Amino acid sequence: MSKKKKAAKKVTPLMKQYFQMKSKYPDALLLYRVGDFYETFADDAVKAANILGITLTSRNNGGSDIALAGFPHHSLDLYLPRLVKAGLRVAICEQLEKPSKTKKIVKRGVTEMVTPGLAFNEQLLDHKSNNFLASIHFADEVMGVAFLDLSTGEFLVSEGSSAEIDKLLQSLQPREIIFASTSKEKVQQFIGKDFHTYPLEEWIFTLDFARPKLLDQFQVQNLKGFGIEDFHSAQIAAGAILQYLLRTENNQSAHINTIRRLQNEKYVWLDKFTIRNLELIHSPHQTGIPLYQVLDATISPMGARLLKKWVVLPINDLEEIQKRHEIVNHYVEKKVEREELQKELEKIGDLERLISKVPSRKINPRETAQLKIALDRIPPIRQALEKANIKGLKSLIHTLNDCPTVRNKIKDALVEYPPSQLGKENVIANGFHPELDEYRSIIKDSKQMLLDLQVREVEATGIQNLKVGFNNVFGYYLEVTNKYKDKGLVPDHWIRKQTLTNSERYISEELKVLEEKILTAEEKSLTLEEDLFDKLVSYLEDYIQPVQLNAQTLGKLDCLLSFAEISVLNDYVHPEMDESFVIDLKQARHPVIEQSLPTGEPFIPNDIYLDDKEQQIMMITGPNMSGKSAILRQTALIVLMAQMGCFVPAQSARIGRIDKVFSRVGASDNISSGESTFMVEMNETSSILNNVSPRSLILLDEIGRGTSTYDGISIAWSIAEFLHTSAKGAPKTLFATHYHELNQLAQKYSRVKNYNVATKENQSQIVFLRKLQAGGSHHSFGIQVAQMAGMPDTVIQRAKQVLSQLETKNIQQKKETEDRLSDMESTIGMQLSMFGNDPKWDTIRQEIEEIDLTTMTPIECMMKLKSIQESIKEKK
Repeated sequence: MSKKKKAAKKVTPLMKQYFQMKSKYPDALLLYRVGDFYETFADDAVKAANILGITLTSRNNGGSDIALAGFPHHSLDLYLPRLVKAGLRVAICEQLEKPSKTKKIVKRGVTEMVTPGLAFNEQLLDHKSNNFLASIHFADEVMGVAFLDLSTGEFLVSEGSSAEIDKLLQSLQPREIIFASTSKEKVQQFIGKDFHTYPLEEWIFTLDFARPKLLDQFQVQNLKGFGIEDFHSAQIAAGAILQYLLRTENNQSAHINTIRRLQNEKYVWLDKFTIRNLELIHSPHQTGIPLYQVLDATISPMGARLLKKWVVLPINDLEEIQKRHEIVNHYVEKKVEREELQKELEKIGDLERLISKVPSRKINPRETAQLKIALDRIPPIRQALEKANIKGLKSLIHTLNDCPTVRNKIKDALVEYPPSQLGKENVIANGFHPELDEYRSIIKDSKQMLLDLQVREVEATGIQNLKVGFNNVFGYYLEVTNKYKDKGLVPDHWIRKQTLTNSERYISEELKVLEEKILTAEEKSLTLEEDLFDKLVSYLEDYIQPVQLNAQTLGKLDCLLSFAEISVLNDYVHPEMDESFVIDLKQARHPVIEQSLPTGEPFIPNDIYLDDKEQQIMMITGPNMSGKSAILRQTALIVLMAQMGCFVPAQSARIGRIDKVFSRVGASDNISSGESTFMVEMNETSSILNNVSPRSLILLDEIGRGTSTYDGISIAWSIAEFLHTSAKGAPKTLFATHYHELNQLAQKYSRVKNYNVATKENQSQIVFLRKLQAGGSHHSFGIQVAQMAGMPDTVIQRAKQVLSQLETKNIQQKKETEDRLSDMESTIGMQLSMFGNDPKWDTIRQEIEEIDLTTMTPIECMMKLKSIQESIKEKK
């Protein structure tokens, strides 16, 4: 092999070190610190250049070029979020020692791995949202799931059916999901492409591996104290998260000190369709407003994040609901007390995320000072809560900790307004450490100390023009002009260092000692400050848990004050909550729509009454744009607001506790999964019918519109019958429909009542009155609505002609159909009579009687019917 080829294959020491590091993190983009830059190489460089819009160049590596892209180290906060938001995992490789002339290459190592679900960087975090990493485990009978927000230490687990886990994923919206690599196909089928995912080895998702991880993290003998001892799937999911932290260099996790189980039975069941349809957290419309935005008057980041969880996880405990209402009612009435507490909360900041930075040493001096400012507000907040003297507040007061030792420690250690970084300004307070004070004194007084030395030497030698100077070659010096040098006044103990044309430069022992003090004082001062600050942060580690508890308590208080604030602002009323099966709303309003109306335009309120005895199903007819869907949604939103603990938009409200809310409102194609609008609609409706309970509230809007008219009517009719006769109870139902034929259900079933949204016709024009009134509607006004939308007049006139022809034809067909039905009834009656009197049909009759239609899917019904049909043919 030629020398030239050998040279081409030679790898430089820097690149050799890089490739070794990259081999440890093959699936991450490696930011490699080289001096004042973070560099990326090869494929990583191409990715970084495309995402960040930085220049892609090349580096010569022993004769071969390798792609290179980099940015200044101080721009990390600008570029890192862009990489992570693009879905990349980023490994940050730092220089672990200072460069030295004696070493060919400095020691480097990955100090942090940032992924979409693991982040501390404020540019990656939304202060109003949790940044959850989720882990899912597929077991034989149940699924396990765990959620961790590394930035707050919040650790949640749950177990349940795939529908329950899917609901939690949609509610908490994790930024990243980890799973066993062997479950890749299941994960793709389960969550599709909605989330960033990352596979781990299968052995991590085992109880033998996961359980010890949890016991070690929480330093316990068992998990009974957390209520998850027997929840093995949940333990496996949680243990996998702890292993993932180690894999990603996030091993400082002292702030993860507890784990909480999300008990599905404690919250109102909201499936993912309902969360989407009711637009609780996000609106799919560009100008849409979600319910969360209307309810959010929180002051603190902790309150904002908690409110999101309250919106998607309304509680189902009547006593706890009433406690929240009691607190909200007090602060609705006591404006001054509410405003005083809100002023205190404004000074708190993000206490939860601040204290969570302590274990990883990511908290800076200014944030540490903010920690003290936040804790200083605890005593006055406690006093204000005690003054209120409300029973529901006692649990909040009990959990508040004044942390006096922490506050005093920070006060003594830090200057009043410390900078965000060590090194530029003083961080540690004067008087806190004598040695540090001495160094600062030297730095501050160095000029005077040099001047004093100069004066002493002038007096001792008689050299009147003696000067003290400094250069980078040999430091401080004493300069004597030739005039005095020639007089022999230079002391013998001075050492000559440099000869110039007109002078000589000397050093003395005293000057070198002073130089050492001056030149090293700043470095030693900085080193000592870093050490003292690090010890302060270590001290704070012992107080993580009480500070976290304070943050959680203040978040709850903030949410309740927010409810009080918006209740006053929007004229909401105190709902009467009980264990009945009644929903009685007087003059109810839509909490979102009324905020979107033009100034001066009033919202038209409506009464809603539902129970399990007299009016279980409200069948609501009326044209598009008349407000049917709004009435359905506002009823559900009012119920959910009440069970969050908020007041509601109505004149009065009595609400029997609800345990499930189902919504089949609006649909769209799911082309990527090969599902049509109708299939999506049927999937959602199927989920409702299979999970109803006596305390359910069901919203059904235009069921069956995705198929032919007669199919649609048949499906809607049978669904209404099912809900009325369901053996699982009488779920309260609002059923909006275009199918006027469904009005006939009220004649057949006692708990079905017809309503319509009032309209007014004026010279072929239609005016929507938005008012709900008793009785069914017999007009769809589709052509009038099309006219209002600006449809060309020729199209409108032709549509009226076609409608007239169809209506005439329909009347004739209707009579023929009625005649045929009459004949069929006679025939069927005779056939049934024959069927009933012939003993050979007994087995078939018995088979039909034993069928439980409520538990069968449509496909199973068809298959059973086919089987019976074949049996009849055989008997013939």
